[in-house]
Amino acid sequence: MNTQPNLFTSQNELTGGYRHEVKLPAGDLTVYAAQQLFSSLDYKVFEMANNNLQIPGISYMSYTPDVHVGVGTCIGTTAVWDAKSGYVSPSIVGSDIGCGMRVHMTNLHKDDLKDVKLRRKLVKAIEKVLPMEANQRGHYSDIRLEHIVRKGLHGLPKKYIPDSYTPKKSTSITHVESSKFAFDEEVLNLVPDMTWHRAHRQLGTLGGGNHFAEIQAIEIAEENREIAEAWGLYDGQIVVMIHSGSRVWGGYVSQTSSSAIAKVMQRNGLGTSDPRLVFAPLKHAEGRHYVNMMYSALNYAVVNRHLIAYAIREAFRDVFGPKCEFRTLYDLMHNYAWEESHLDQGSVFVHRKGATRALPAGHPDNPKPYLATGHPALIPGSMGTASYIMVGQPEGKDNYYSICHGAGRIRSRTATKRLVTVEDFASALGVGTEDEIVVNQRSLESIIDESPQAYKNVDEIIDSVTGAGLAQVVAKCKPLAAVKGAK
Repeated sequence: MNTQPNLFTSQNELTGGYRHEVKLPAGDLTVYAAQQLFSSLDYKVFEMANNNLQIPGISYMSYTPDVHVGVGTCIGTTAVWDAKSGYVSPSIVGSDIGCGMRVHMTNLHKDDLKDVKLRRKLVKAIEKVLPMEANQRGHYSDIRLEHIVRKGLHGLPKKYIPDSYTPKKSTSITHVESSKFAFDEEVLNLVPDMTWHRAHRQLGTLGGGNHFAEIQAIEIAEENREIAEAWGLYDGQIVVMIHSGSRVWGGYVSQTSSSAIAKVMQRNGLGTSDPRLVFAPLKHAEGRHYVNMMYSALNYAVVNRHLIAYAIREAFRDVFGPKCEFRTLYDLMHNYAWEESHLDQGSVFVHRKGATRALPAGHPDNPKPYLATGHPALIPGSMGTASYIMVGQPEGKDNYYSICHGAGRIRSRTATKRLVTVEDFASALGVGTEDEIVVNQRSLESIIDESPQAYKNVDEIIDSVTGAGLAQVVAKCKPLAAVKGAK
């Protein structure tokens, strides 16, 4: 049943029906999605957009095709303000600040992992080095957390950046969206000791929910084979995709800042019909404090993914020997806000909540190794389905170069547990076959809320992104094994 409100919409002919301009009472919303996906969107996503558009001074708002309801703001949102006079909203960043993706390339071929017993052995090796239990401590007590939140990857001891000893081949610091976020470090003085303690314990851990590490086999898109080869990708190559964020540090920042901003909004008579949508002017103390703390969480998040990869590298070498390579392809975020320069507008403050920045070739914000090609945009599927590595296109400028961040949920966790059986989940993973996608969980029932039946069809999401001209597929990543953690 179509649950959209009675809204005036028009399709942009330049994108063949993949771009929809929606007129809402509070302003204009752009939705990138194929017609079928657009027609299936719930009324609630438009209600939430209308609330977001009531924040003063907003100049642009859009949804990617994986959009679904979140807290205060939908996941799949891009929202833009002027960098000097605009607003910042913790609700349009999300509670897991800096949550994002990372991919590492090995020199292994899928034939090397053809034996399901070997895949199980590799998963067990990863379990030994990567904490999986909810309260299990990370393995990095010798790392000073204050260095991490202040300096990002540059705060790590040299021994945790193994390719630093071969500078010409090093990718750990250079092949990332950002290795360090600078901010006013005075804000750290307000962080309670318990948060420092808990965040230190969680450093280098996946967390629960939709976070994962997945072993995948690459299938190159023929039309972009030249780009794939320039990046070091080849058909059948084994890669590792990681999805995680800022853990308890980001949760603390989001919770405390949201509470403080909500109190200021109440005093000043600001707000919308959704009390969970909080926002503050960038120039006000509460806004500045949140931005500074948010950047510390972004530093934590990129290091957390790096250390997860460091542990998995050790597991691969334990199974395949010391010559097993584990080079960084890219690391990026999909929950954050920061200042960007756009030619026709100057400096703007862009929020992305469940949205990925995908820059085209030649864009000056590309990291140096990817200036000529555009950087890899890492898009995960759901468990049992393919993921994608994409590259941005020049037409993406209309959407501030934002694309999807994954498949996007169609069912809540509760509904999924009620409607999907363990047998359904096992079938999707090919359990009992030679092509089984091996998972570390002893019981599929414990992670059934992450089954592919809980998500939209990722292939349809990717079709919408390519159809709209925002990005192109460079490689499809087929899952061979997955590792899930607990909260």
